Amino acid sequence: MRRFLLFLPLVIFLGIGFFLWKGLSIDPTELPSARLNEPFPAFEKASLTEPERMMTVADLKGEVALVNVWATWCPTCKEEHAFLNQLAKQGVTIYGINYKDEPVKAREWLKRYLDPYAEVVLDQDGKLGLDLGVYGAPETYVIDAEGVIRYRHVGAVDANVWKDLQRVMAQVAGGAGA
Repeated sequence: MRRFLLFLPLVIFLGIGFFLWKGLSIDPTELPSARLNEPFPAFEKASLTEPERMMTVADLKGEVALVNVWATWCPTCKEEHAFLNQLAKQGVTIYGINYKDEPVKAREWLKRYLDPYAEVVLDQDGKLGLDLGVYGAPETYVIDAEGVIRYRHVGAVDANVWKDLQRVMAQVAGGAGA
């Protein structure tokens, strides 16, 4: 028993070392989506641009598209906004979810920085974001024509990220899935 006690600190040290080593091999930017390959969550929320009109998940269906979660309080959202405008000009369908924001500020933002979105869902209370598993803005999802989530990107969309999103969108449009 005494011999075992002599080796106990070594065993503990090796155990802690293993878990630390294992933790270093995990990519902290890779956040799994609980909704991957599942239908976009059902919702009924007001349109940001037409507050009297209620939107549902049916408004997001029909083609392979991007869904971008954004807010005016998010500095990274401002950083990616010009690139989203470029994508929209190229014909990419982008739906917006205005996340935990003030509608007046969000509408002013879209007037000032232009509006790349086909439609914008107002998620003032954050419930839709919670149902999606949003960690924070910005987040961008690729959805297929039936409204199934095929890919998730956390962070700003730029030219490098667009290459990945474009590849996934092409796979989804071709029926290969992601």
